[in-house]
Amino acid sequence: MWRLLKKAIVVAVNRDKPDRWKRDIALSVDLYNDWFMNYAPVAFRETRAQTAKEVEHSLEVTDNLVNIGPVVFRHHPGILRTLRMSTCPPLAADRLIGLAKVPRGIVKRMEQEKKLPVRVGAEKLEATLIKIAQIFEKMIDPDIFTWLNRGDAPSAEEIHRAATIVADRLCGATANPIIRNAQETRQLKLIGEWLDAHGYKNLPSGSGIEFRDVPPGMYAFHMNVPAYLGNSRQDTVNISVDAAIRRKGARRRDLPLLVEAKSAGDFTNVNKRRKEEAVKISQLKRTYGDEVEYVLFLCGYFDTGYLGYEAAEGIDWVWEHRMNDLAQFGL
Repeated sequence: MWRLLKKAIVVAVNRDKPDRWKRDIALSVDLYNDWFMNYAPVAFRETRAQTAKEVEHSLEVTDNLVNIGPVVFRHHPGILRTLRMSTCPPLAADRLIGLAKVPRGIVKRMEQEKKLPVRVGAEKLEATLIKIAQIFEKMIDPDIFTWLNRGDAPSAEEIHRAATIVADRLCGATANPIIRNAQETRQLKLIGEWLDAHGYKNLPSGSGIEFRDVPPGMYAFHMNVPAYLGNSRQDTVNISVDAAIRRKGARRRDLPLLVEAKSAGDFTNVNKRRKEEAVKISQLKRTYGDEVEYVLFLCGYFDTGYLGYEAAEGIDWVWEHRMNDLAQFGL
């Protein structure tokens, strides 16, 4: 039986102190910006170096975009992503599908697997590739590929400049996930180091231990917490939490402290996603009662609107720039 019968006192650490939110927001933004300035240029350069070769290959096999058609796509289906970033404006995959009025499955396979579908008839495939090629012929950016209007061969300098611009567009989309993953890795490392320094031990991944059975004085990363999806106890969902920490003096039926690491590089996205945490805490409380503790570990752009929304849902948080607040949760 998941729901616990005992009652626990849930201590508020930051959610009940709005008088210091603005200063914490400023410090958090400064911390994120400092990290971003030192890491993002490296991530961007590394990604651009990888994608530049892809762009150069696409220019080579299309005779510098003079020859775009079914024959090229049959031999090099993976160039589709580069071509999408070569138009004015750049095209999302779904926008290309809509403009060309072609099957989604064909475009997705070319994009994701760099292959053509094997179960599509030859005539249908040919017609699809022709439609895709026609869109690119109309929308290739003449300000980037200046030689197309001239009708002559580009210089090496023009090819290099065009390839760099397209590579920047490509790696702009690729760098963001890299940055997010690096931030999460860094934040969990900081949490682990803080816990280690305070006498806790890491429970290795793959131990097979469920979150309720984490031994006292131990913590585990990336754990699934089963929760009721709705009012019916027959429908459940696994809520992934970044860290589950069992206090040293925990009793047998005490739940671990659940922590989710969050970082953000702008204010807009966090306010779009703030309901996600509200849904999670609602499901957790429905399953385990009001004593369940779900805490956010924040770094970056989290404004008063976001904090007020989370506080109203009973969600507390720890700022990365003030990690010792973890101790106030009984750790």
